[in-house]
Amino acid sequence: MALSRKQLDTLLGMLSLTRPDEIACDECTEKLSQFAENSLAGKTVPEGLEAVEHHLAICTECCEEFEALMHVLRDSQ
Repeated sequence: MALSRKQLDTLLGMLSLTRPDEIACDECTEKLSQFAENSLAGKTVPEGLEAVEHHLAICTECCEEFEALMHVLRDSQ
């Protein structure tokens, strides 16, 4: 399957955002609840969770999971 020019540009744009310390989705989801709790408390991103913040900025699937988690946590307060 060939990629369209737009798909290729999107893929290259995402690749340009990656970093040497990039984490995978499974590692991101393992740390998601801690990241969400800090977000709800209005705390700054603690050391060790910066990679989660970056991953959420570039991964739509993990970002959607984070938003769903935040919704549940807000409703339970």
